[in-house]
Amino acid sequence: MRSGAASGPTPLNYQEMLVRLALNDDGLIDSVLNSHDANLELSTLDARTHALVRVAALLALNSATASYSSAVAIAVAAGTSVDEIVGVLIAIAPAIGVSRVVADASALALAIGFDVDDALEQD
Repeated sequence: MRSGAASGPTPLNYQEMLVRLALNDDGLIDSVLNSHDANLELSTLDARTHALVRVAALLALNSATASYSSAVAIAVAAGTSVDEIVGVLIAIAPAIGVSRVVADASALALAIGFDVDDALEQD
């Protein structure tokens, strides 16, 4: 097994990745948490999928609207449509439940530049 003091992302198979994560390997954890580029490379996901997964995680964790805004900006820059970003909320709805979906809908709307309250007032 490699030492935890890697200078950058090193291609790992899934088994080595899981072992190093389970052992709290400092070098890998540092790369995963502190470098967007390293995280993207180590995830082996394409940029669009990576961005959508991050949006999903933030929604599931009830993150701050500012976090949603950043994740949405990254997703759009990766070529994701706003419809796909909203689709993430739909896709995770069974896992996070109705109360989380209702709360996340307004916050996600603000992150994409849509004000649900304004839309409701116009009806």
